[in-house]
Amino acid sequence: MKLIPIIGLEIHVQLNTASKMFCPCPNVDDGALPNTAICPICTGQPGALPALNATALEKGILAGLALSCRIPSQSAFDRKNYFYPDLPKGYQISQFALPIALGGSMELEIPEQVLPGRENIKIGITRVHLEEDAAKNFHAPQGLNGRPATLVDYNRAGTPLIEIVTEPDLRSPFEAKCFLQELRAIMRAIKVSNADMEKGQMRCDVNISLLEVDGQGFPLKEKLNARTEIKNLNSFRAVERAIAYEVQRQTAMYEAGTPPVESTRGWDDNQGKTLEQRTKETSADYRYFPEPDLPPQDLSEARERLVSELPELPADARRRLETEWGFPTAAAAFFTLDEAWQNYAEEVMGELGAWLESTDPKLKSGGDILMTRKAELAKLASGWLTSKLAGLLVERGLTISQANITPENFAEFLTLIDSKVINSTNGQKLIQLMMDSGGDPSDLMETHNLGQNLKGNELSDVVKRNLEANPEKVADIKAGKMQIIKWFVGVVMRETEGRANPIQAEEEIRKQLEV
Repeated sequence: MKLIPIIGLEIHVQLNTASKMFCPCPNVDDGALPNTAICPICTGQPGALPALNATALEKGILAGLALSCRIPSQSAFDRKNYFYPDLPKGYQISQFALPIALGGSMELEIPEQVLPGRENIKIGITRVHLEEDAAKNFHAPQGLNGRPATLVDYNRAGTPLIEIVTEPDLRSPFEAKCFLQELRAIMRAIKVSNADMEKGQMRCDVNISLLEVDGQGFPLKEKLNARTEIKNLNSFRAVERAIAYEVQRQTAMYEAGTPPVESTRGWDDNQGKTLEQRTKETSADYRYFPEPDLPPQDLSEARERLVSELPELPADARRRLETEWGFPTAAAAFFTLDEAWQNYAEEVMGELGAWLESTDPKLKSGGDILMTRKAELAKLASGWLTSKLAGLLVERGLTISQANITPENFAEFLTLIDSKVINSTNGQKLIQLMMDSGGDPSDLMETHNLGQNLKGNELSDVVKRNLEANPEKVADIKAGKMQIIKWFVGVVMRETEGRANPIQAEEEIRKQLEV
């Protein structure tokens, strides 16, 4: 029997509004002092009435539009009833019957081929709905009475969320991770959330079951098997590991003749396994009914207005960066993860384009030559931006917005590399100097003598000295072992600390050896 995973996701995204969903309390992060951003409304005091945050509603609609959903003309809130210490009212205000968005999809490019034929897939979006977050529990080993206790911080209670529910269209842990990474990029692009999983701004529940298929991959039955829900995964790595573990666990159960029943499990990152929590609730268990204190919302006006305000989405931006600037696919994907990086990269390429036209008037007319040179510079820029500059920023704990190098100076730096005025080794030294001082790369290069500016006599003397110091290698070259010339070039480059031009160094070596 062959089994394949059937995976659907439920993702909670915290909206970056100034205030909470139904009260004026500030929408604070986890760094705030416990229970300092609360009021009678978000702590569920008797008689306190909710008032809908209009900005949260619009951000939810925008998220639905970005996921190609249909935005209905009307939505409404419901009460979802359950009892837990983190839910002060004994119910959560959510949306059940009339969510703000329905029936969308996300087209997903899988960067590594994990499953044949799934390099480009479409993941269905069942619905997007608004709801308030619960409070946050802290399980203390010792409370006021000296025994274990659960402490509750109500700052998070009432924080605005959207819940995004996918169709069960994912087939591997890697696909699930790629989906979440793309979703984070979309949420950031439309500025509804930073969607940082490590900070709790995006949390994921995974629903997974296994399906029996024949040798061609066709299901052996129409109905899906019992699913397991894995709750509150808070990192891409945790999602990938939890799904992989659950596939192995359920496979072993089927092979043992004891198929799983519907249940809810938690992920223990230290043990690397899922743990039983409770049997799976259904919608009937929550006893949904319409929220009596909030009227239905008319979405028509906001829907029409926000369609025109939808910004460029990451998938479109990636394609544009590749076609307009010539960036490699991997670099385009890196830049579109962060708007600041994308803006920086495009400004650098704009400066390089102007430099190309100023150095060669023939390129002003465009054509294939210009496109070829742009692609060459885009490849050069990609390497220095995504590897060297990004690595330097990570090393110093900085973001691209905090980089002490303007796009204009970075573009000038790349022209020095492209023109062979400075080599890669000294380029790495120069970029550190630029970060330290914020100075002009040409001035810094001259001040610190980093350019490939060795004078003719100096180069001749260095070559002559090294040829005389290695007579056995000179003899080998004379005997036909021409590859040793490259060794001499390396020696010259090291001795001159990169100030020699390697092409000129090789020409001088050949000239002195008469080969």
